[in-house]
Amino acid sequence: MINQKKIIKKGRVIESLPNANFKILLEDGKEILCHVAGKLRMYKIKILPGDEVEVEISPYDEKRGRIIKRK
Repeated sequence: MINQKKIIKKGRVIESLPNANFKILLEDGKEILCHVAGKLRMYKIKILPGDEVEVEISPYDEKRGRIIKRK
């Protein structure tokens, strides 16, 4: 199986949703829905609206992503 390259972009958290989902506004103006990566959950990193984050987006569905880092 070919491993597709993941897209990493920076954004800002707009809204916190149930089940550790967040609405993120990317630097290019797009709004996507993201969930929290496992390491952030494991170390209980809190993410609040207004935080700057790095998001990993799948090339298959560019409207969903995963938060991999909080800045």
